[in-house]
Amino acid sequence: MKRISLLLMLMLSVLFTAACGSEPGNQNSGQGTEEKAAEESVSVKDALGAEITLESRPEKIVTLIPSNTEILFELGLGEEVVGVTDFDNYPEEAAEKEKIGGIEFNVEKIISLDPDLVLAHESTAVSAKEGLDQLRDAGITVYVVRDTQKINEVYTIIENIGKLTRTKGDADKLVASMKKDLDELKSKAGEIKEKKKVYVEVAPAPDIYSTGNNTFINEMLELINAENAMKDQEGWIAVNQEEVISANPDVIITTYGDHEQVLSRDGWQDVNAVKNEQVYDVNTDLVTRTGPRLVEGVEEIAKSVYPEIFKE
Repeated sequence: MKRISLLLMLMLSVLFTAACGSEPGNQNSGQGTEEKAAEESVSVKDALGAEITLESRPEKIVTLIPSNTEILFELGLGEEVVGVTDFDNYPEEAAEKEKIGGIEFNVEKIISLDPDLVLAHESTAVSAKEGLDQLRDAGITVYVVRDTQKINEVYTIIENIGKLTRTKGDADKLVASMKKDLDELKSKAGEIKEKKKVYVEVAPAPDIYSTGNNTFINEMLELINAENAMKDQEGWIAVNQEEVISANPDVIITTYGDHEQVLSRDGWQDVNAVKNEQVYDVNTDLVTRTGPRLVEGVEEIAKSVYPEIFKE
């Protein structure tokens, strides 16, 4: 009888252990699910409307624009990144990666890196079509990321890259965090009583450029309850200096690291921003790259325009 009882206890112990191992919160079970998901086929439509399919999680990735690199590192995929452009400067670890060129990338170099996935960009998809086709012909999966000037669409870009790289959970968390931070900035902007007019300069004299409607910077200004001095024009625009003087902005922001020269520009002495020395510079990468740091860009602009609200 004792022997039967011992056997019964052993059987019950085995069954209990197996039951615990199959609980939803069990770590081993989660790992199995993740491993299975990593090996499942995933399809996502790219910016050109092509259905891009990956049979398993990519182990080697090359990116052809810095914003893609920033997204990958933020999703914890720094180890998987094997090639970046000459322009990649963030995060610092990106500098240690193999360089594959600039706008005109080195096809042979990319092929030699044997990537499972190349993240291209719609802005160069036409000019670089021949090179991208060569990569496809070499059996490399190319995903063309959408070119956008809308923050909501950046969320979709992050989510799609998360699907392709089997980091959907991390992508969802990143998007949720970005939305939360933006909501906090918008809430603070609700305290603003007098809206300021802002002129943003993205290229200096002699060929001055600014940003009008349908740009990240315009959306950022709207988010912080400021008015874009160039809002009546569309996209990235060549600037007539008389237009700026006539608009008489309260604040001027440059994105090229030399705001001082605006203060001494001929004919601008009576512009409110110049007269009151309300001229500042922000990091161009923060306000132009379609990646996770866009929220930091909004905050930098907000601190420049309304320091009394956003520097608290």
